[in-house]
Amino acid sequence: MKVAFLGLGVMGYPMAGHLAAKGHEVTVYNRTGAKAEKWAGEHGGSHSATPAEAAKGQEIVFACVGDDPDLREVIAGEHGAMHGMDKGAIFVDHTTASADVAREMGDLLAGQGMGFLDAPVSGGQAGAENGQLTVMVGGAQGHFDTAKPVMDCYGKAVTLMGDVGSGQLCKMANQICIAGLVQGLAEGLNFAQRAGLDGDQVIDVISKGAAGSWQMMNRGGTMCQDKYDFGFAVDWMRKDLRIAMTEAKENGSLLPVTALVDQFYAEIQRLGGNRWDTSSLMHRLKRTP
Repeated sequence: MKVAFLGLGVMGYPMAGHLAAKGHEVTVYNRTGAKAEKWAGEHGGSHSATPAEAAKGQEIVFACVGDDPDLREVIAGEHGAMHGMDKGAIFVDHTTASADVAREMGDLLAGQGMGFLDAPVSGGQAGAENGQLTVMVGGAQGHFDTAKPVMDCYGKAVTLMGDVGSGQLCKMANQICIAGLVQGLAEGLNFAQRAGLDGDQVIDVISKGAAGSWQMMNRGGTMCQDKYDFGFAVDWMRKDLRIAMTEAKENGSLLPVTALVDQFYAEIQRLGGNRWDTSSLMHRLKRTP
């Protein structure tokens, strides 16, 4: 298919690469134009100076940007994608954003005869690079059926969760679960090391039982080594938790653990760990006498 990809960060860059590798005709846009030019040189696609130019003539326009304001700008700004998209084209948003902005953009594009899917992803940079992302989607069944085979290029599980906004709501649940899990893992491993146990051996043993998790297998070893210069940044996790806690106030959910862990991440930021991986919750425990 003819597609565009807007936003070439640590996730978007490899995701767009998988689209090109699977034979799709890809045009990319990035706020820093040199990065889009570099991508096109590596993958054989083309690049455009604005989202509107990138979206011209495309069947599907994908995006992976930072937050609600970035999404509004890349879709509806002066040079936004909607000004270049044809009627019948579909916009697929992989940004982790609010359900409210998903519905807002969905309604806006629907009024122009275009489709919209909110499709946040989970799996981190490694999942994007390996084409093994989990994609949670909100939108119309017909739009999903058209876009899913393309998203399968980088998704190991691509699931329609409901109407527009449902993908973002599912991603919020995902981040809520991760926050509590990483804190529990940090406490357990810190306890084990202070008790005189070998952290790697503890991970090897308990990962085979009920305590096992993706976080334990992929982050446990580096947590024991107090290494965090990689992975999903604390700044982005706090953004995601802010979105989830705002939604929780609206639907009446109680998130006491999430709110507490969010403050632990704020402490990591004060220590200079804004770009550290989310597993850095271990660091604040290690530095406690």
